Amino acid sequence: MASENSINIFVMGKKYEVPKGLTIMKAMEYAGYKFIRGAGCRGGFCGACSTVYRVPGDYRIKVGLACQTVAEEGMYLTQIPFYPANKATYDVENEKAALGTLLKYYPELSRCVGCNTCTKVCPQELKVMDYVNAAMRGDIAKVADLSFDCIMCGLCASRCPAEIVQYNVAILARRLYARHMAPRAKHLEERLEEMKAGKFDSQLDEMTRLDTAKLKELYNARDIEP
Repeated sequence: MASENSINIFVMGKKYEVPKGLTIMKAMEYAGYKFIRGAGCRGGFCGACSTVYRVPGDYRIKVGLACQTVAEEGMYLTQIPFYPANKATYDVENEKAALGTLLKYYPELSRCVGCNTCTKVCPQELKVMDYVNAAMRGDIAKVADLSFDCIMCGLCASRCPAEIVQYNVAILARRLYARHMAPRAKHLEERLEEMKAGKFDSQLDEMTRLDTAKLKELYNARDIEP
């Protein structure tokens, strides 16, 4: 039995008693697990800690990010830091920003049944089915916009009955949009030309001669955009 301030969890079927209030990741570390894979930013941005779990009294299999999801009493869990999804190889320079390109590399896209499971499972609360529908219409810009905050965790693909790899479809759309549709940033082009011309070489050379303490001081005192 767990004490008043602790809970029991099961990792890969093995029982552990851990303090209440910990995230799954911290609970696993408390139980003695050392993360070689399946941990990254620890802040919900990298998608490396996808986790599948069940809780007592609920028939559903649930998913979440281990760094965000709080461990519960009786939770059975296992991690899936990598999902074995199809990933196409392509040269975005020679592809058109069109529906045909998406279907060429991800033909399973046409099998979408509109179940919305992908949206329900997304830890970022993205409108995944909406961008899949946009992809099926060939609206590359809409896909790029709706999927912009995707962290590539793979949870949408893990629950899709049509076996669509939504996040890989999305990154192809974003690449097509960036290469063929997005307006060029003039200020970025100007800055790149300045760099090529060596405008900042002396400053970089000076920085390489500074010690660690001075570099930290400069970093902490830097101007930060609001």
